[in-house]
Amino acid sequence: MPMSPQAPAKPHETYCVVTYGCQMNDNDSEIMSGIMEGRGLRRVESEADADVVVVNTCVVREGAEERALGRISNLAAFKKKRPDMVVTVAGCMAQKEGERLMEKLPQADLVVGTRDLFRLGSLLDQVTTTKERILAIGDVDKPVFLGDEGVRRRHNVKALATIMYGCNNFCSFCIVPKTRGREVSRPVRDIVDEVKRLADQGFKEVMLLGQNVNSYRTDGADFADLLAAVNEVAGLERIRFITSHPKDCSDRLIDAMASLSKVCENIHLPVQAGSNRVLRRMKRFYTKEQYLELLEKVRERIPNVTITTDIIVGFPDETDEDFHDTYDLVEKARWDSAFIFGYSPREGTKAATWLDSIPEELKKHRIQRCLGRQEQISGEINASCIGQQFEVLVESVSKRRESEVMGRTRGDKCVIFKGDSSLLGTLVRVEVTESYPHTLIGHQLPTA
Repeated sequence: MPMSPQAPAKPHETYCVVTYGCQMNDNDSEIMSGIMEGRGLRRVESEADADVVVVNTCVVREGAEERALGRISNLAAFKKKRPDMVVTVAGCMAQKEGERLMEKLPQADLVVGTRDLFRLGSLLDQVTTTKERILAIGDVDKPVFLGDEGVRRRHNVKALATIMYGCNNFCSFCIVPKTRGREVSRPVRDIVDEVKRLADQGFKEVMLLGQNVNSYRTDGADFADLLAAVNEVAGLERIRFITSHPKDCSDRLIDAMASLSKVCENIHLPVQAGSNRVLRRMKRFYTKEQYLELLEKVRERIPNVTITTDIIVGFPDETDEDFHDTYDLVEKARWDSAFIFGYSPREGTKAATWLDSIPEELKKHRIQRCLGRQEQISGEINASCIGQQFEVLVESVSKRRESEVMGRTRGDKCVIFKGDSSLLGTLVRVEVTESYPHTLIGHQLPTA
């Protein structure tokens, strides 16, 4: 599709990446940033200052999709003033809705899916040279493993490392298998080598990423074996991972978390619902009772573990009794925190073929009830931390005060205390003096 005739384009000098969605998208954005910086482009924070703008999109929830579309729509005004600007739509929305986006968003010069982002550099050259709009959507079931060479990391203390691509679960509400493909795991050696490079570059923490890390399998090794291998990397202080499916949370994984010194005592276990009837319709393959038994086992074997979750409220045909079961699970599970969302149909999923029967006002009411109770529970758990001492990895200077820094405990709790940039990347002991549902306040203890 030819673009409108224009004067010869000047060389691109700057770029901006806007990211929506999960940590997998964060990692993809780092890869694309590295590609552009490898071609001499300089990163800027504002789309208004960028010659190339990449909006990395998500379709897991309606809210993220709408925000991304709004952001892309706003780029039309910049594009009108600066016709040489290249607007790129990437990520899961691009993979799923590529042709539709080309029709709907005339300001988009390039739409690139999850399997073609490694071609970003050559695609940008093609757009600039030919003045044609390009749709690059590959087969999601033919994954391309991207190396970490040239990746532009957004953080200096912690890094992301993708260990597998895709998902085989096909939950009735989830579009990920169609935008990310089927499960394929990277070799253990490749992952360990990447983590070694990160440690050599000074990163203290690594987050291992997968749609369901518990399903990691390659060359006879499972996820527990991978954790053990990464645990041996010299210079690395902490290992985290996301996300774990409850049905695949094995005893081997729990034992690995309990025994490996660098694996943090923190696990995200998305339950999605507390009603067994709804769980069956979601194709989650566990019951509320089994989930509670899993929590009990994890807490018994891993002292001081913190557990978080995801909940979907207002799933099609969710009755008052179904919601009561979910609210009851909030009471009994006592997660450290929970991400609670209203159900939104995702075209291409099984659940999207069912009537979205729960009125929006009722969804909002149910969400607020769960959020309100979870907020109380989070506050109670954090209040119990007052007077306790924690090892904190300092990540950044506080956004509110330059005289304070922010770090996280091994349990992933955010801690604010007095300090300066000299503490970045260090492990310090902090005593908690004050608490809020999502933040702890403390003071640094002198080194022994």
